[in-house]
Parts: sequence; C-alpha cells; structure tokens
Amino acid sequence: MRNRYNAQLKNMYTLMTAMGGLCQDAIGVSVKTLEGEEEAARQLENHVFAVDHEIDDMEREIESLCTKLLLQQQPVATDLRRITAALKMITDLERIGDQAADIAELAHFIRPYQTEAKAHLEQMADEAIRMVRESVEAFVRLDLDLARQVIAYDDVVDGWFHRIKDDLIAMLSADSRKGEEALDILMVAKYLERIGDHATNLAEWVEYAVTGQRSKDGAPYIPGVEKTGM
Repeated sequence: MRNRYNAQLKNMYTLMTAMGGLCQDAIGVSVKTLEGEEEAARQLENHVFAVDHEIDDMEREIESLCTKLLLQQQPVATDLRRITAALKMITDLERIGDQAADIAELAHFIRPYQTEAKAHLEQMADEAIRMVRESVEAFVRLDLDLARQVIAYDDVVDGWFHRIKDDLIAMLSADSRKGEEALDILMVAKYLERIGDHATNLAEWVEYAVTGQRSKDGAPYIPGVEKTGM
C-alpha cells in the first residue's frame, strides 16, 4: 500500500512540474506575440491559447489525483500538507495560464507600438518565468530557502512594473495623444506583475508544506482563517 502511495505522490510532483513548465511556456510565448509579422504572431497567439487549455486540463487531473490521495490514503502530517499545498498551487498556476492568454489577446493592438516601455516587457516576463520555475522546483524539492528567495524576488518584478509605468508617464508627458498605447502596454505589465504575485503565492504554499505555516506580510498563516484587506 505504501509503495502505491509513494508512486502516486511521485506522479503528483511530476504533474506539478509539467504544469509549471506549461505556464513558463505560455508566459514566454505570450510576450513574443507582441512582436513580429502579423501571421507568425497570430500562430504564437494560438499556441498560447492551446497551452492555456492544457493547463486547465492539467489542473483537473492534479485535483483528481490529490482528491484520491486524500480519500483513499488518508495522509497525515507532512504528506497532508504537501497535498493540500498542491491543491492550492494548481489554482495559481491555472490563473497564470489565463493571464498569459490575456496578454496574447492584447498582442494585436500592441504589435505596432515601438516604445522603450514595450521593450522592457520581455525582461519583466523573464523574471516572472524565473519565479514560476523556482517556486515549482522548491515544491518538488521541499526547499524552504528557495521558496523564500522566490518570495523576496517578487520585488524585482514589481520594480519592472514601476519602471514601465514611469516610462509610460514620461511618454504621455511628451505626447498626450498616446494614451491608448500607454494603457495597452500598462495592462500587459500589470498581467506580468500579477503573474509574479501568483508565483509568490506558490512559494508561500511551499513554505506551508514544509513548516505548517504560510508567511504573508510577516504573519503566520493559520489554516481556515482568511486574512482581510488583501
């Protein structure tokens, strides 16, 4: 029985790694849709939408596996926290896929723009991808130090968001007619900033899986008690 249980846990980690990889792919390709020729970019958009559907399917598959583990194996202590964390993490991963698809939906409007702020989006996306990759890696390895590094790294992604916002403010000061352009680019930056937030959530659930507590704004997370004002 234990051997089967361990095999199912291993499968859960494998699926989580695959789902995280799909999210990284979706983010990277979604930003690439903002450049290039129309036909090639549209093919990339379709790729992002297809990957988003794969992410949705994988969320359901992992959810089903975790439910079976909870009902059939009745795990306790550390294993229970790991499975609970996985159930929470797949929700954030699914939302990351949605936000990558949202970026691809904006691509048609943004491709003609050539601004410094737009150029920074790819760099911001690279940092967000790093956060997603390392948070999932931390979960598979139960690496508390790496999880906390991801949480701290959210400041880097937030820094890019503020830099892009400042660039757009400067652009509008020079030419107020570029309001629509600024808004479209700011929306993409906001989606990337939210992806960073979701990656932070992932890392916080790793912390919970390892310690039984989830730090949020310096306070311990207590299961069943929702914080207000978030």
